[in-house]
Amino acid sequence: MRSRRSVPGDLKRHRETAALQPPAMQSSSSGSELLLPLSEALRLPIEQVNFAMCQFFGLFAALLFRYYLHPSKTSHAIRHAVVTLLGLHFAFFCFGRYAIYFLGEVILLYGVMVMVHIKSIHKYTFLAAMTYLTICQIIRVYVLDSEECSADFSGPLMVITQKVTKLAFELHDGLARDDKELSLSQKRLAVRRIPSLLEYVSYNLNFMGILAGPLSSFNDYISFIEGRNFEAGQVPLANGTERKACSLNEPSPLVRVKWEHAVCSVCVVVHLSLNERFLVGYNNDDDFMARSSQPLRLLYLYTSLMAHRPKYYFAWTIADAVNNAAGFGFNGYDRHGQPRWDLASNLNIDKIEFATSMKMFIDNWNMQTAVWLKEVCYDRCPFCPTLLTFLLSAVWHGVYPGYYFTFMTGMLVTLAARAVRSNLRPYFLVSPARKAFYDLVTWATTQIVVSYTVAPFVLLYMDSSLKFYRSWHFNLHIIAIALILVLPKKPKGASKEQRRPQEAKPLEMAHHCNGHRNGYAPMNTNQNHRMKID
Repeated sequence: MRSRRSVPGDLKRHRETAALQPPAMQSSSSGSELLLPLSEALRLPIEQVNFAMCQFFGLFAALLFRYYLHPSKTSHAIRHAVVTLLGLHFAFFCFGRYAIYFLGEVILLYGVMVMVHIKSIHKYTFLAAMTYLTICQIIRVYVLDSEECSADFSGPLMVITQKVTKLAFELHDGLARDDKELSLSQKRLAVRRIPSLLEYVSYNLNFMGILAGPLSSFNDYISFIEGRNFEAGQVPLANGTERKACSLNEPSPLVRVKWEHAVCSVCVVVHLSLNERFLVGYNNDDDFMARSSQPLRLLYLYTSLMAHRPKYYFAWTIADAVNNAAGFGFNGYDRHGQPRWDLASNLNIDKIEFATSMKMFIDNWNMQTAVWLKEVCYDRCPFCPTLLTFLLSAVWHGVYPGYYFTFMTGMLVTLAARAVRSNLRPYFLVSPARKAFYDLVTWATTQIVVSYTVAPFVLLYMDSSLKFYRSWHFNLHIIAIALILVLPKKPKGASKEQRRPQEAKPLEMAHHCNGHRNGYAPMNTNQNHRMKID
């Protein structure tokens, strides 16, 4: 099952595109080659080593920044300038001349923000940012890859696109709309003034988030820079309740950071152990498909996609640790009085690996991107919010056909899972034994469905994606459509407000958030902002 003697041609092409050839073949234009000996020793692409080293250096820089440039003894302008300059240094170290694209988007979108009328700021910003991102992704995939192997600079661009569009919508809410029109979450996030250029550049290019996010609200970021994120008081939540924000003493993030560092270490070990043993492309191998039974193929499909996840766990967890070490990430106290450092968290690994429903898996994977999709698209769509949100997610991820296969399939299986859950789950809640059986069956089903849905995301290309689904006779597509058509819908009398929270949030699956070809992903997590699936 681990044989690599018959790797499909698409996989070879993918691995070349993803810079998985020997590090000595890397182009200097994709970033610094200072760590090339380490890259060769670990047999990892130089851009992955550069990314990891920058994030580990960023962890120590964040601790120093929090201590020596604390807002109580340093001006806001200096804090903004330091995090921006260090962020630009990381960007040029990892991406070389391609870091110019990051500056280009930020400057372009700041110009749009200050020149466009506030009533249209969200529309023009969204259009300009998505157009810029798509053009850069086309250049990255169809121009540069034919000439040289470059680091995937589209990953940071994706996060910048999230930030500039999120801020534009929050400015529109704060300056162009009546408060009576806003939801509780929109009121909390609304920005009431145009940011300065320094604030804008710092928000988008700071070293805590330049490489892998996470996405955060502008208000939360400015509160952190100005030292107001630890002020005592009550924070209103989207559900109308309040949470104690903080105490008079600033809590230390060191315990949380140490835990996240340990998680990252485990993820590195697992990634290095499984990276080349379970190739997703091997699911398309003709010999493997011919000689393997359906259960064995399902087992390998699940294992190969599971083995693909640790690099995303590492990227998101180390990014969270960097933000927490700097003091950005404090999210009040839990019911036991312990400080919470999950403001910028992007995933819950245990709830992903042991998810018993599509809802549980999606709610805990790439959470900050889901927050962005909900804020800029789902909550504001006058029609078909689920379809349009999935489509936006696919466009945002890039131009590979595999992304569209994954997100359109994800929409179908998400709607089918919602129908099954609402119709069948109540029958299994009558006793602990039935509930345990239900959880076991739904865990296995969820993992298989997620793997089936995500495979094209990793395979990327049209021919390999179609080959994969044809090899399974499009079975899950057919089953999902049948379930949607056959199972009873929710009562017609239910109001839009009752139905809408059940709509699916887009499936942010494996292989991309901050560098889908390199495995670097992202990104102000508020649990109350996430879309739900029942």
